[in-house]
Amino acid sequence: MGPPNIGFKPTARMYKLTVLVAAAAAVCFTMWMASSLLGTELAPAFGSVVPNVLGTSKDTGGRQASPLDAGRLEAARVSYDAPAPGERVNAAIVVLVRNSELDGLRKSMRMFEDRFNRRFKYPYVLLNDQNFTQEFREGIAAITKNEVRYGVLDDTLWGYSPSVTPEETDVMLERNKNRYLYGGSLSYRFMCRFQSGMFYRHPLVRDLDWYWRLEPDVEYYCDIDYDPFVFMRDNGIRYGFTIAPREGRRTVESLWYHTREWIKQNAELLPARSLVNWVMGTDGHYNLCHFWSNFEIVDLSLYRSAAYESYFRYLDNAKGFFYERWGDAPVHSIAAALLLGKGEIHWFEDIGYKHPGMLHCPRDPGMHSKCVCDPARSYTYRSACQTRFSKVNNMAKERMLQLINQSESEYRSFGESAAE
Repeated sequence: MGPPNIGFKPTARMYKLTVLVAAAAAVCFTMWMASSLLGTELAPAFGSVVPNVLGTSKDTGGRQASPLDAGRLEAARVSYDAPAPGERVNAAIVVLVRNSELDGLRKSMRMFEDRFNRRFKYPYVLLNDQNFTQEFREGIAAITKNEVRYGVLDDTLWGYSPSVTPEETDVMLERNKNRYLYGGSLSYRFMCRFQSGMFYRHPLVRDLDWYWRLEPDVEYYCDIDYDPFVFMRDNGIRYGFTIAPREGRRTVESLWYHTREWIKQNAELLPARSLVNWVMGTDGHYNLCHFWSNFEIVDLSLYRSAAYESYFRYLDNAKGFFYERWGDAPVHSIAAALLLGKGEIHWFEDIGYKHPGMLHCPRDPGMHSKCVCDPARSYTYRSACQTRFSKVNNMAKERMLQLINQSESEYRSFGESAAE
């Protein structure tokens, strides 16, 4: 007995159409099933056209029950580019960069965007002592959809201290070129002076309340799912860091002498209590501890304060940015320790970060669950300065002045050489 006579014969075109419809249905079903398991926004879109054959329930939002519902795993974000909820502060990500560092900055921004700024969408301020090339601008535009502001540094911001001469600087660069890293580099001196006391005067920065410093060739290892700016503001924190190493002694041979002199002349500018004993021992000497300022998040009112401005002007006239190699890291750190209490300085232990030479990776399991790095490689937990930060408390100004006076004789030689 043959097939019943249904009155027509299927054509080749009908067979092809049937195959296409079946394939489309299979694709839709597969996508709906996968999105249901992952918790993405595709499930609602396909749920209206695909039958409920997986036994979903209303209390899982139309998804198939999964370990996510038991709280064992965190659901994937609906859209990583969707702005994170909450307010924003008047802040920017500030970068000093050369045209030749495009690849290094693209690498840094790619990680920074993925870990934080694709959702929080703070603008970038890129500063250069030369005009940015079109190639550079296009390369950055391909990395981020967020606003990018470009600025050029003029001679008032990028140049010599008024107390030095190019001729004397050349002599000192030659003398120091083999004594330490960048010992003979003039551009490095310009950079350190600019970052120490000039960057916040630039027109693109001077109206900001907060800044986060970013550099080429750094790496961010952990998802940052909150706003550090808002966290700092709400908790009365004015300076944030990740890594705290020691400075090379030869690069700052007279920095503490000049800092002591400024303290003695400007004690009225200092608070009654501060974290100065993080950088100063009971012998009254500088212990070389500093916050590595290639990563810092700062309330810029700190650098614009009368005390910091006075301190920077004093140092700028002391010639050490050029005749030695005073870096912005020890300058910022000593100032923060002098002017702030411990509660105003915060270690962002949860932000995994690497600058060439040192790495921080959180070892706390709750923090590390958001990271892709090895805590065993972290310099931070081996750092004597980091350990000291966790242990010391604020010191009274009277005690600080007492320790400085007790060690006065040991700094007499610096005073004699400075007077020559």
